[in-house]
Amino acid sequence: MAEEVEMDSARKRYEFKKTLERLKQKEGSGTELITIYIPPDKQIYDVTAQLRDEFGQCSNIKSKQTRTNVQSAISSILSRLKYYNKPPENGLAIFCGAIKIGGDRTDMDCTIIEPPDVVPLYMYRCSSRFELEPMEQMLVEKEVYGLLVIDRRESYLGFLRGNRIEPASGVTSTVPGKQRKGGQSAMRFQRLRLIAINEYYKKVADRATDVFMAEPDFYNRFKGVLIGGPTPTKEEFADGGYLHHELQKRLIGLFDVSYTNESGLSELVDNAQEALRGVEVMKEKSVMDRFLKELIKDDSASAYGEESVRKNLEIGAVDTLLLSENLRKERLRVRCQNCDFVKEETVQVEPGKSAIDIDLGSCPSCTAPLYLEEETDIIDELTALADASSTRVMIISNDFEEGSILYNAFGGIAAILRYRTGY
Repeated sequence: MAEEVEMDSARKRYEFKKTLERLKQKEGSGTELITIYIPPDKQIYDVTAQLRDEFGQCSNIKSKQTRTNVQSAISSILSRLKYYNKPPENGLAIFCGAIKIGGDRTDMDCTIIEPPDVVPLYMYRCSSRFELEPMEQMLVEKEVYGLLVIDRRESYLGFLRGNRIEPASGVTSTVPGKQRKGGQSAMRFQRLRLIAINEYYKKVADRATDVFMAEPDFYNRFKGVLIGGPTPTKEEFADGGYLHHELQKRLIGLFDVSYTNESGLSELVDNAQEALRGVEVMKEKSVMDRFLKELIKDDSASAYGEESVRKNLEIGAVDTLLLSENLRKERLRVRCQNCDFVKEETVQVEPGKSAIDIDLGSCPSCTAPLYLEEETDIIDELTALADASSTRVMIISNDFEEGSILYNAFGGIAAILRYRTGY
């Protein structure tokens, strides 16, 4: 049941992201595109009253085309709001207007979204593009962890936001090495070195305060700090009272890492798996590690690439299907207008675009034009095949190293098999 909830959440996030990409590509002629955000506590009749008032105000628009398009958009929105007695639990976002489709042609488009998070404000806006920033903010991860790797030479800070490791800032040490200069007594040199170490730790702590506590909504979103480094440096720093008290009480744990530069942040997250168990990035990293380890075995029960994975899905051999969140492909069924020729193919589609604009060519049998009979998102199509054999499906983010490997090296489609098949 928990896996089904996770998969449903990942699919909704993927679909939400794709919808925003599509809306971002749309453009109107002049201020003809209407954006409306309706929070859950807003009365629908208040919204419809304002829209009727705006409809009347449109008579002041000088351009006849703009006036007609805005009034048509308002009418379209009003007709859809009739089906709502009150806003849904998280509110509504409505994007409606005459979209430019080439030349002087336009097409009325109206999209209504029930967003994954609560709509924070009421907004009515007309512009040449849709206002998407409040929606895009909902893609920002809500839980944030601070990452700090430190030794006596340098330190580096960053964030773990859901699936994404985000480097932030580094601090360089001025602590002298253990070899003292000639003429200095051992005790004096050691005392100066301890003073330099203390000042360095203070500098790192101040930077941590500036970076971590500047996080928006710190007290609700910032869940903890992970510190990595060699022993005894990380213990000296963590136990020395250097951190701000709000960060100190959010300290999750100390972990051994080899690097204290930017690359050390990834190592810290890897070594903190137990402490971060339940965070989405760890689940995704775990299943990707399992796939990569399976891949190098002589009797590997793994597959990658669309053709191989599709064959394994069709015979029910896939245990876990791995799909990149960055996949933007469509499965097309193309048919001849004249004869019985039909074919299926997968095409790459630009984010926010549709396969409807692709030149399908001519029939190889009779040279008649081909037409698009059916278009399906590749993730939807492969997931349907997976559901038929109770296959676990994971949509993997591209925001960490293993996720990037899935997309860049394996085309965004891979599988862990139940048994070796040879496909």
